[in-house]
Amino acid sequence: MHVESSLAKSGDLEAALDALHRDVYTNNMAPYWVVNRTIDHDEDRQVMQGRKAVPFIWKYKQQIEPLLYRSASLIRTETSERRSLVLVNPGLAPQRATATTLYVAYRLNDPVEIMPPHRHSPNAVRLGLTGTSNFTGVEGENIVFGPGDLVLTPHDTWHNHGNRGEEPAVNVSVLDLPLVETLNALYFEHDYTEEEEGKQIRRVMQTERFPADYSARVYGRGGLLPRFVSHQRGAGACSPMYVYRYEMMRELLEKFRDWDGDRHEALMVEYVNPATGQPVYRTITFFMQMLRPGEHTLPLRQSASLTCTPFEGRGYSLIGDLRVDWEPFDTFVVPGGTWCEHVNLSDKDPAILFVASDEPTLKALAFYQKHGKNENGDIVRLG
Repeated sequence: MHVESSLAKSGDLEAALDALHRDVYTNNMAPYWVVNRTIDHDEDRQVMQGRKAVPFIWKYKQQIEPLLYRSASLIRTETSERRSLVLVNPGLAPQRATATTLYVAYRLNDPVEIMPPHRHSPNAVRLGLTGTSNFTGVEGENIVFGPGDLVLTPHDTWHNHGNRGEEPAVNVSVLDLPLVETLNALYFEHDYTEEEEGKQIRRVMQTERFPADYSARVYGRGGLLPRFVSHQRGAGACSPMYVYRYEMMRELLEKFRDWDGDRHEALMVEYVNPATGQPVYRTITFFMQMLRPGEHTLPLRQSASLTCTPFEGRGYSLIGDLRVDWEPFDTFVVPGGTWCEHVNLSDKDPAILFVASDEPTLKALAFYQKHGKNENGDIVRLG
């Protein structure tokens, strides 16, 4: 205090503080104290990361699709095993992240092209958008999928992607890659081998070890679980059902179309592990959300971050202070802690959104919260 008083009397306190802060940063440290409540010296703001995900939308027809086809004409699979467009949130750039913990990428496969197997630490899913012959082989289960079908490629499972049809096929993928990267657990492996006569032989395709309809045959009847097969697949930390068909999801949503639903979330159906009833992954979960004709949800705010890809219909969403108008195959992001409400602009047809959320991670760490506003505008705790 005596030194501070002396500096104050000499008018050098501000200069001395500036020098102190400069030297702290030079030595790879950061200050955590209060000088005043301006942005530069607010102790609480100082410990918060400067970069935050912001509400944003990427338009499929105007932006994503033209770039996908341009890339397909220039990037050959002989030189690159991947040809995808990653959605980078402006608030997080240059980090390849769509939301704080979520990574969304669009992929176009030319007719009859299959990439070699690889595996990685992030969990991933793929949702078919166009084409009826998207292909993903997962641990010996060869899956051909079409629009609306959801395919899992879990952590540490060998898998490969492609297209078995005669027309181009587009799908969208969601990964927990930014979360895995933050935890310093990110890896990719590409040297796939199989044992043959006691030797490890490198292969460009996995040997098929399960029938193509294995997931549907074993897990396609909700509430009925065969005991005569092993449900330990891959690393064992995810759903053993690797493909969820849209036909079944769409039929279920339609059955509930006349129900009241939830005023904040309309009709949401979650994809779950059929053996446990839990989310398909421990880090991220997925939903299809139906907005009935003319439906306008009440404002909702949750600590989980969301990415939303409209699959049917047209409408708009209010995310914080931003309005985003959407149509099929766009993707928009709802950062955690941001108020959001959805509107279906059609008075005849439903709108359906494919939603990814890091809710399981937040629940596991006891950080998950959900609030809504009622018709009077009062804030109520929902979870």
